[in-house]
Amino acid sequence: QVQLVESGGGLVQAGGSLRLSCAASGSTFSIKNMGWYRQAPGKQRELVAVIRWGGSTNYADSVKGRFTISRDNAKNTVYLQMNTLKPEDTAVYYCHAASLSGSHWGQGTQVTVSS
Repeated sequence: QVQLVESGGGLVQAGGSLRLSCAASGSTFSIKNMGWYRQAPGKQRELVAVIRWGGSTNYADSVKGRFTISRDNAKNTVYLQMNTLKPEDTAVYYCHAASLSGSHWGQGTQVTVSS
């Protein structure tokens, strides 16, 4: 099994920055892709960014140019650097890992962007 623990959420003003971290433990050798999803109140959970084992990345159109996902394989940690935050980025952000044993989720961290 894989366990994921997020940190780094909080309250920030529009235009500000935050960095989220997600530390993986357990059967980390089996992890392939890691990513971040978010869910705003009353909305479906949506993909924000994903990074594959080889380092390739994909981003939601709404965050391209503002968010950067990165991964430290030695520390089994994935990061999401969020710049130029907007009120519409307000959501609970969830870390996700796809491994040989299936799909794994963190508990979520709240990001609130005030206007």
